[in-house]
Amino acid sequence: MFSTILIANRGEIALRVARTCREMGIRTIAVCSDSDRESAVARFADECVRIGPPSPRLSYLNAAAIVTAALQTGADAVHPGYGFLSEDPDFAEICEAEGLTFIGPSASLLSRLGDKAQAREIAQAAGLPVVPGSSRSLVTLEQAKSVAGEIGYPVIIKATAGGGGRGMTVVRDARELPRAYAQARAGAQAAFGDPRLYMETFLENARHIEVQVLGDGAGGVVQLGERDCSVQRRRQKLIEETPAPGLPRELADRICAAAVHAAREVNYAGAGTYEFLVDGDDFFFMEVNCRIQVEHPVTELVTGVDLVREQLRVAAGYGLSIRQEDVRPRGVSIECRVNAEDPRRGFLPTPGVVEEFLPSSGPFVRVDTHGYPGFRVTADYDPLLAKVAVWAPDRRQAIARAGRALEEFRVSGRGVHTTRDFLREVLENPVFRAAKHTTALVDDMGTGGA
Repeated sequence: MFSTILIANRGEIALRVARTCREMGIRTIAVCSDSDRESAVARFADECVRIGPPSPRLSYLNAAAIVTAALQTGADAVHPGYGFLSEDPDFAEICEAEGLTFIGPSASLLSRLGDKAQAREIAQAAGLPVVPGSSRSLVTLEQAKSVAGEIGYPVIIKATAGGGGRGMTVVRDARELPRAYAQARAGAQAAFGDPRLYMETFLENARHIEVQVLGDGAGGVVQLGERDCSVQRRRQKLIEETPAPGLPRELADRICAAAVHAAREVNYAGAGTYEFLVDGDDFFFMEVNCRIQVEHPVTELVTGVDLVREQLRVAAGYGLSIRQEDVRPRGVSIECRVNAEDPRRGFLPTPGVVEEFLPSSGPFVRVDTHGYPGFRVTADYDPLLAKVAVWAPDRRQAIARAGRALEEFRVSGRGVHTTRDFLREVLENPVFRAAKHTTALVDDMGTGGA
């Protein structure tokens, strides 16, 4: 097993990874920007290295600074968390070249699956159904017009190098396409350093279902059940739960089997998530996220499996500690993402200093957070402040417990607002409670924000 791991991330996921490392007796190195020097992980880790100013481009996206920090502190592996460099094949390749184990899929597999258009081709070759769309990346507006004319409007334009719900634009008719294409191309270049796009039919009232897999890199793959991620705003997930409510078990089993088959076809290594859209009785492959997911706690709560520990085992060459027959999900888990945003002002980020910070507690409540009294919320990073996850024997109790946990959560500070009360509204929504919701729920509630 590794002796020292550098965690190439910040916030709650960096602290989450560090905690499993501590339990396994592994020394941890945190990295921080100037604005994160007093962060929770900087204080928790065995050592912390400053890697640059607050701008992500100069710190958490600075591969050279991170690799240098790893080499100088004697790390033998790097855990990328989620976001930032977690799915960057160039970063994985640099780590490998410098003798550092990248805790995730190989650079070559990241390159193949991280390219969303190529991932579609790989999924199709494995026999998975895909949403009608472009067979390869779009290079010109004329190509985009041709594909849209073929598959019909509305369509969704996506960044080939995108992920995490970013880099997506819905186009409802041909008149919107030229402007939307230009904006999407510029946005993809700005967000991912890659202007390439691809296009799919936009499914108006679909459900977003994903499957958590673990692979040993030699064809061994275990699935840990499906998650419903349909509660979204602008394709950013807000509430996730497992198992997917109201989804026929036969359909859920087919989706899980498709994910396992696809992962085996590429000899997947580590933790990954195969994402699908469900439209009626049909499901369609969407993308693969080659990393730990923000919403991984709900899977851990129903299975009892530490996904980070499994990541470390696979990366160190020990393989998975579990077999498919060992995975026996029990009960229901719901996670609510509490962001430092103001729903009354179109979900604008609300930077400021947190003065009161009292996370929820009580039976079967888990809060993953990096917040504390005195924590400064800045505009430089994602506004996620905490993930409130609960477990209960059934969905009715899980919804009640999640509502209670959110009610208990106290966060305040000058200028600081959160999405806590908005999440409580979603939990009380009759469509959500009846498990009839789709990705259109938040827009239908009239609180999508401009």
